[in-house]
Amino acid sequence: MLLVVLEHERGELVEAACEALTFGRVLAAKMGEDLEAALIGSDDDALVAAAGEYGAETVHTCTHDVLSDYGPDAYGAVVAQMVESLSPEAVLACGSDRGNEIMAQAAARLGSPFVANCKDVTPGDAWSMTRVQWGGSLLEDTAIDADVALLSCGLHTVAAEPGGAQNADAEEFEAALDESHAITIVKDRVVQEAGVTLPTAPVVVGGGRGVGSEDGFAQLEALAELLGGRVGCSRAVTNLGWRPHSDQVGQTGTRIAPEVYIASGISGAIQHWVGAMASKHILAINTDREANMVVKADWAVIADLHEVIPAITEEVKRRRG
Repeated sequence: MLLVVLEHERGELVEAACEALTFGRVLAAKMGEDLEAALIGSDDDALVAAAGEYGAETVHTCTHDVLSDYGPDAYGAVVAQMVESLSPEAVLACGSDRGNEIMAQAAARLGSPFVANCKDVTPGDAWSMTRVQWGGSLLEDTAIDADVALLSCGLHTVAAEPGGAQNADAEEFEAALDESHAITIVKDRVVQEAGVTLPTAPVVVGGGRGVGSEDGFAQLEALAELLGGRVGCSRAVTNLGWRPHSDQVGQTGTRIAPEVYIASGISGAIQHWVGAMASKHILAINTDREANMVVKADWAVIADLHEVIPAITEEVKRRRG
C-alpha cells in the first residue's frame, strides 16, 4: 500500500495534497499497490470524497484534541504511528514546507531515511529516485534501502489532476497523543491579504528590467486586474527597488503555477525560471529573440512590451464589450 499524507486548510484539500495524490497514482501503479491516504486533524466527509476523486481507495482519518490545528510534532507522530500500524510500503507527501516538515518529523521518530522533493521514483528492493535540489537548478539521483520508503514529491512537479475516481472508504485511526505533541501548533490565524495571491493566481503578469521603471508597472497592473491575476517581477526589479520582494518570482522569491504566465521584459535567468517553470503556459514578450524566457516559452512576441501590453489590454476589453 502507498499512503499519501493529505494537507488541508479550512475544510478543503490544498493543491499540494492534490499534487501528491496525482503523483501517488502513478507511483502506486508502478508498485502494483493500492493508493490510500492519511487525513490528520479531520474526518470531514467532503475531504474524504475529494481524496477519492484523485484515486484514494481508503482514507485513514485521525482526530484528537491535540489536533485542533496544524502542528508538525503531532502530525509527524501520527504518520509514524500509521506506518507502524498499517505497514505501508511507502509514504508520500507533497514537498511543500508543511509536507516536508511532517515527513521529516515522522522519519526522525521512525529512525528511517527520508528523501524529499522527488521528481521521479522507481520502486523496488532498493528504491531509486531523482530529486530536485537547489531550487530546481540541480537534479540528484539517489537510492534508499529501507523497510518503508518515506518520500515527498517536489512541489509543482506534477499538475494536480483528478483521476482513478473512487468512492473512498473512511477508516478511523486512533493515535496515542498527549500535550507533549502540542509543543508547536497553530493557535491563531490572521488574514493578511484578501483575494488572489501570487502563488495561487490563475494568471501572472511578470515584469523584468525591460519594463524600465517603477511607473512602467502600471500597465502590467491594469492587465493583471483585467484578467483576475497578479503582477510578479524578476529579482533585478526588486534589486532596483521598483517592486517589493513579495512580488518576486524565482528561486529566492515565490514559485508560481498559473494557467498563463505573461513574462514581459524578462530575460529568464535560471533563478527566475525555477520559480516560473511550473506555469502551465508561458507567453514571453521581449525584443531579444534569443532570451532564455523567449526560447522556453510556449508563445513569444518579439516586440516592445510597452506596445504589446496595452494592445492586449485593449483587445481583452473589446472582446468583453
